[in-house]
This record gives sequence, C-alpha cells and structure tokens, in this order.
Amino acid sequence: MELNGREYHCPVELVIELISGKWKLLILRELMSGTKRFSQLQRAIPGITQKMLTKQLRELERAGLVNRKVYPEVPPRVEYSLTELGRSLEEIFTAMHRWGERYVKELGSTL
Repeated sequence: MELNGREYHCPVELVIELISGKWKLLILRELMSGTKRFSQLQRAIPGITQKMLTKQLRELERAGLVNRKVYPEVPPRVEYSLTELGRSLEEIFTAMHRWGERYVKELGSTL
C-alpha cells in the first residue's frame, strides 16, 4: 500500500510510523482524557522539551490525529485535542495497556 509517496508493506507498518517515538504515544495518551493546552501537556509529560513537544504535536497534526485550535486572545491561547481519527486509537491504547499489565504480571519478576 502507498501513502504520500511511501510504500508500506502492511497497515501495521503505517500505524507504527504514525505513532512511534518516545513522545507521541504519551502525547496521545494525555489527549485521550480531553483537550489540553501546551503547558498542560508539557507538565503531564516529564522530560519532554518545549521544542520536542512542538515538533511531535506538529507531526501528529499533519497525520490528522491531533487538532490545534488557536484563540484570538492576548496572550494567545492554543488548545490541542484528538481528531475523530485520533480518538479511534483509543481501543489500541486500551489493548496496549492491558497487554502491558499482563506482561508485568507474567514476566515482571523475571526481568
């Protein structure tokens, strides 16, 4: 399958590319609970720099997973939320959460 001039061998490869990286999953997880401002996201994700958060949000926005809304106020207010497509990742996150719990329960003491 092809998207934006890139060939993918299967849909899973595409999904992994869209949400991979150290920060994207954490950003998406935070937005699952609702709309957030930039500073709220930065506080909720320890260790992420302003530059990296901006970069990752832009990539998620370009991918159609995150919506950015700018309010014409002083100082400017910007809010981020999941698009309908982004929200559809919730069942994947739930499955990953359950799998992670199971992994720790079954193998956690042997690691």
